[in-house]
Amino acid sequence: MSVIRSIDLNLPKATPASPAGPTGAQKGDFNAHLKNALGEVNELQQQAEQAIQQLAGEGKGDLQETMIAIEKADVSFRLMMQIRNKVLEAYQEIMRMQV
Repeated sequence: MSVIRSIDLNLPKATPASPAGPTGAQKGDFNAHLKNALGEVNELQQQAEQAIQQLAGEGKGDLQETMIAIEKADVSFRLMMQIRNKVLEAYQEIMRMQV
């Protein structure tokens, strides 16, 4: 869920494009947001793995907390894959356009 909030809340406001094209700061915004979102998904995956290791290996973990961590990681990964699919579809549609 934090991935959804970070994507929704951190996007820059739409502004009219200048005739000269995007500036350097505007070019890197999508890349920075994408890396941030992927980092959060990776962090949730690692937290779930640690929770599993604590529960199964050490016997110190809480089953409910482990299941919550696993579900958070699963939902964030599924969201990331859906976003990836939409981006690829948009790219393919742009490539099919005739100029």
